Amino acid sequence: MKTIFLAFLCAPVMVCRASPTQSAEKTDLVASAPDMASSPSAENPQTIEIMRKGSHVPTKGPGQYFTGSVQVKQRFPAKGPSRVSGGVVTFEPGDRSAWHTHPFGQILIVTAGIGRVQAWGAPIQEIRAGDVVRIPPHVKHWHGASPTTAMTHLAIQGALEGSAVDWMEQVTDEQYGSTATGSRKPK
Repeated sequence: MKTIFLAFLCAPVMVCRASPTQSAEKTDLVASAPDMASSPSAENPQTIEIMRKGSHVPTKGPGQYFTGSVQVKQRFPAKGPSRVSGGVVTFEPGDRSAWHTHPFGQILIVTAGIGRVQAWGAPIQEIRAGDVVRIPPHVKHWHGASPTTAMTHLAIQGALEGSAVDWMEQVTDEQYGSTATGSRKPK
């Protein structure tokens, strides 16, 4: 019997087995984590939820957290027992977030345009569509569009005691205006 182990981020381990009577192309999925086998309840719902495209209306990013006309579209709020939430954020040229940290860090997946990201005390780095940015827990940072090009990213973060972000002061024009490292021509 052939056994393959697949591990998923923040998910129980699944074991995929092909029985001796099955061809190699056909497999059965067997849950090996105890809570996957438990019965559905209010604390442990077993229903797949689909949030359809267009079901989330973008809102203007609050002025105390963003410079410019940033649009935020919450795609999935944290829903117990998970602490993870995510949203799509669109920055027009020159728009940016304020300095902030995340208790469990943050992942940015750049989906369009050219942007910037900077950790406190480090140089500004250029980011482009297709880049994935991993920001460690508690690292003071900001992100936004380049001075001349809009940027959109998917932001994914976890919450600690209901809070996924600790907002700080605005990024000054002088801080934002520094030259970005890692600038490259699009392919």
